[in-house]
Amino acid sequence: MNERVFAVLLAGGAGTRFWPLSRRSRPKQVLPVGGEAPMVRATLARLGDLVPPERVLVVTGEDQAAAVAGVLPEIPPENLVLEPAPRNTAPCIGLAAVEALGREPDAVLLCLPADHVMRPAAGFREAAARALARADGAGTLVTFGIEPTRPATGYGYIRRGEETAPGFFRVEEFREKPARERAEEYLAAGGYLWNSGMFAWRADVFLEETDRYMPENGARFALLREDPSRRADLFPRMEPRSVDYGILERTDRAEVLPLALRWDDVGSFAALARLVPGDEAGNHATGELLALDAHGLVTVAPEGHLVAALGVDDLVVVVTPDATLVCPRDRAEEVKSLVAGLRRAGREDLA
Repeated sequence: MNERVFAVLLAGGAGTRFWPLSRRSRPKQVLPVGGEAPMVRATLARLGDLVPPERVLVVTGEDQAAAVAGVLPEIPPENLVLEPAPRNTAPCIGLAAVEALGREPDAVLLCLPADHVMRPAAGFREAAARALARADGAGTLVTFGIEPTRPATGYGYIRRGEETAPGFFRVEEFREKPARERAEEYLAAGGYLWNSGMFAWRADVFLEETDRYMPENGARFALLREDPSRRADLFPRMEPRSVDYGILERTDRAEVLPLALRWDDVGSFAALARLVPGDEAGNHATGELLALDAHGLVTVAPEGHLVAALGVDDLVVVVTPDATLVCPRDRAEEVKSLVAGLRRAGREDLA
């Protein structure tokens, strides 16, 4: 079965919550956010020998291809699957499924966001191998659920149902990002998992469920399989929807495999407080920080640039050569609204 497995790295997001580090042409996934290696490179390394580079498909935007290829030199150029327009994860994964089926009629896909942190890598690979075998043999859509360690409000949740095979459970329902009180209830009740956005399934099964629940997209994928040269025409007309909303919340073939790993989707700068060691005042600095009577800061600065903070608490400060971000830590998720504002103002040079 290994010869039929393709890893799909989902590397097309703009990462607007990581502005000003992340820009459209230099997206979050090519930056060393929370680590020493670019995030997409760390995702590839996490695969180890589970999937060789020649069977790793990297789905990214046409305007991001050069940046992504630059940090993944071992990936063959033909394995960069380029999206002519951003259309969210359901069309993105469908495009990868079409590409894989064009090479291997019984292709099995391991779909991974390219901007997560996960440890230990060996535990992930063992779980991925189990999920791929289950998806291949049973024709199910397997999602990976992370055993929660805190009442996180920034993640979606999966409520698991009865066990369908050893270690696998029926997906009872998906839950949106909860308020703090509800997240605490999930943690106390048990049976709730963080929705990791990682998946394993056969490519043909995924396209069958696309036909069933997103039929207009399914019809366009059928045309694309007949004539791959029509990607630029067909893909921008796909219905833009996440794979969760478009398929997984509606299908009766979804299963979840719980994982007890250290995992973080690094959704905003606030996540760096979980990934970067802090000082005695709870300040987490990437780069040089001088903090006096300052607590709970998250700072990012380039080499040779000092951030000096006096008498301030719970801020995010990010310095780049052409822009500086300052915001409360609890509003770090809203940074994307600044990018939208720059675009409205015609400042695409900064967005």
